Amino acid sequence: MALNADLHCHSTVSDGLLTPAALARRAKDNGVELWALTDHDEIGGLAAARDEAAALDLRFVNGVEISVSWGEDQTVHIVGLGFDAAHAPLVEGLAKVRGGRDARAQHMAAELDKVGIHGAYEGALKYAGNPALISRAHFARYIVELGHAKEVKYVFDWWLAKGKPGYVAHPWATMAEALSWIHGGGGIAVIAHPARYRLSKAQLHEMFEVFKGLGGRGIEVISGSHGEDETRECARIAREFGFLASRASDFHGPGESWIDLGKLPDLPADLTPVWSELI
Repeated sequence: MALNADLHCHSTVSDGLLTPAALARRAKDNGVELWALTDHDEIGGLAAARDEAAALDLRFVNGVEISVSWGEDQTVHIVGLGFDAAHAPLVEGLAKVRGGRDARAQHMAAELDKVGIHGAYEGALKYAGNPALISRAHFARYIVELGHAKEVKYVFDWWLAKGKPGYVAHPWATMAEALSWIHGGGGIAVIAHPARYRLSKAQLHEMFEVFKGLGGRGIEVISGSHGEDETRECARIAREFGFLASRASDFHGPGESWIDLGKLPDLPADLTPVWSELI
């Protein structure tokens, strides 16, 4: 039987609904055998997650999801796994990336105000709790609260994705910076949910080439936001580039995610799982 690994989820330290400790308990209850917490541009929850996982006899690896600017106004996400959380360039780099979130949030709120969604900054901050952590997911929860959408997972396509009223571009880390931080800390870099990016096949191929050239090792083949066709395509890409394959729910909380922690299909048997180099 394949290892039940789930190497991508979010806690209240970024835009998740559960604390790191509560996520550890949910992962254990759901049969997860290897778990990573991957908050957005933030590693402040890792110690609590690690401690609770140890108490539950759940294998844990450090994780983070880094926001990366790519091409013309495109954001991609790079998951780092198995790094040293005390690696100074990583800690400092993530702090710099987070530093732009509050200004972006205020700009997003101003744009949403123009289309009749008022008080969005204060509403989103109520969910985030910290201006440095405020994200689109917090705005999405406020938009649901106002009754403009029934569920958070549907808000983005109407309000917050590129080309929509509340979308605001922002300069994040570069691909080279993100990978240097991860690799400098002894970790493995993985492209998160590659089927989600609005890039052409040629643009995706270029991104994979650059990522591999910078030492990137893996992609999420199994993701909570991938359908069966997308999973097959990501498996094909992993074979073409020789990438390690990751398995990841991208769980944010009950009622907000496409799939629960650990409730994922297995990786294709011919792919090398990323955890073969983590445990």
